[in-house]
Amino acid sequence: MGLHARLRPLPRRVTVPAPSTAQSTAPPPVFTSDNYPPDEDEEDAEDVFTSFLPHLFPDDAPQFHGDPGQHLLYSSPRYGELDIMVPSYPSQSASGERSKEVAEGLPRSDGQKNEVEEGRKLFAHFLWSAAMVVAEGLEMADSGIGGDEAHIWKVQGEKVLELGAGAGLPSIIAALAGASTVTVTDHPSSPALGPSGAITFNVKYNIPQTNATCAIDIRPHEWGTTLTSDPWALSSKGEYTRIIAADCYWMSSQHENLARTMKWFLAPTGKVWVVAGFHTGRPIVAGFFETAVKMGLEIESIYERDLNSSVEDGGEVRREWVSEKDGEGPENRRRWCVIAVLRHASDTSSTSA
Repeated sequence: MGLHARLRPLPRRVTVPAPSTAQSTAPPPVFTSDNYPPDEDEEDAEDVFTSFLPHLFPDDAPQFHGDPGQHLLYSSPRYGELDIMVPSYPSQSASGERSKEVAEGLPRSDGQKNEVEEGRKLFAHFLWSAAMVVAEGLEMADSGIGGDEAHIWKVQGEKVLELGAGAGLPSIIAALAGASTVTVTDHPSSPALGPSGAITFNVKYNIPQTNATCAIDIRPHEWGTTLTSDPWALSSKGEYTRIIAADCYWMSSQHENLARTMKWFLAPTGKVWVVAGFHTGRPIVAGFFETAVKMGLEIESIYERDLNSSVEDGGEVRREWVSEKDGEGPENRRRWCVIAVLRHASDTSSTSA
């Protein structure tokens, strides 16, 4: 099954606005038919058309999926069908057009640049293809397939941290794949957090209550700025053997903070999975790798993957990673993403500032 073929929109549901003062530490909600209404009889025609776009336009792979508050069906060959709720603010429209503009890095209609806080909030309102890449890797490793490199994605018994989780699909798959601990984090302003947020729903709805082998925690975290003031961050320094960061790189101003958070939480022999599309341009992604290396991380492996194509045995179509590619524009970069594994640098002279 191709990557994008795993996902399809579910019929739209009636949404119940989340309280604006909800705290992530509040007791989790009980999802019943009262606040999780039945499906509509017919799917939205636009949703059906959107699900076929990767097949109609193979050079224009979608980087993100869904609209604010929408439910998506993720068909996992390993774990069955998962209902993934896309985060949403109560005040947002169902169309999500403004969200898509921000995700593509487009200016506002008045010509001004996107506000950082606006972008930070809206970028949570999708299920990103990069998250699906991580989920697929975890599934294949847990299934015992994927060739010699399947071990890269093994999480059984590992302590996993997801940064900028949004809908949290990789965290859910990691829990199902046997991780000992999964901590799902997003920025404190993210609509994915809170007792009625998408992360809570996705965890409770998709992970059986009988799955007692994995401890799952949901935490707000602001990259690089609260490491010495947040009791959880202080107690968790160097604890995580696997860190997931899928499409977290669009703000160059946050690269240092992101790398600082990675270094802080990463266990001495741990690995960071970096997966990123080029929707905001290749130079921004390349800039993160440069920053991470300067701050004391090193690249263990890195390559580019075609999101649409696969070889005859179902393996990935890959090419060498390059930081610059002449003639590359939006029309021919969307189907590619970069996949890298980072670790603590062996060179102790690297800065940790």
